[in-house]
Amino acid sequence: MLVDAELVRLARGGSVSALRLIVRRYNQRLYRVARAIVRDDTEAEDVLQEAYLSAFCKLTQFRADASLATWLTRIVVNKAIDRRERADIMLPLAALDDIERPDVAAMPDLASAADPEMTAARSQIRALLEHAIDNLPEPFRVVFVMRMVEQLDTKETACSLGLREETVKTRLHRAKALMREQLHTTLASALTDTFPFQDPRCAAFTDALLTRFIEGSEPTNRSRQHR
Repeated sequence: MLVDAELVRLARGGSVSALRLIVRRYNQRLYRVARAIVRDDTEAEDVLQEAYLSAFCKLTQFRADASLATWLTRIVVNKAIDRRERADIMLPLAALDDIERPDVAAMPDLASAADPEMTAARSQIRALLEHAIDNLPEPFRVVFVMRMVEQLDTKETACSLGLREETVKTRLHRAKALMREQLHTTLASALTDTFPFQDPRCAAFTDALLTRFIEGSEPTNRSRQHR
């Protein structure tokens, strides 16, 4: 498997295959981060496309001071926050002290909801989890998705969001407390399946993204991009 440094080198040289692999490698993580901020599937995809296009045009600025995943995550976070600010619906990430408790919709009692079809049950559980995560205030929601859903460690989450590690720990603790008010603890095993962004949706997104990128490139570079 190609390491990120080699992928970046090939992408800088105009390799569409390298760009495609970068997108496929990080789509799931970046989509989840974007959606945690904008709370809408379509908006999250729009943010993701803007972020990738921006990143592809700035690959020469990637210095490997952080990992490629962290660098891309920062771009996605900035694009998502900018979109929320333009819509004037963003809850500032720094406004922790003003947050008491979100208005949480009542959740059904899961203890008695026995479903003989495991697939259907898992789908229902995932929907409940996604609903509960969406109800979290944004400062907690972003950290919760990165730490518990995407399963990043505290250091990488802090680096990606430009926060102190202690702040990440505090926000995660508060997020878990709010989640416990909504969900039974037995649902925790389904967290890694929330907000999927895989095939065929991932493949279609990748094809559309690279088509847009290639069409927007200079004609002199197109022959190089198809290597």
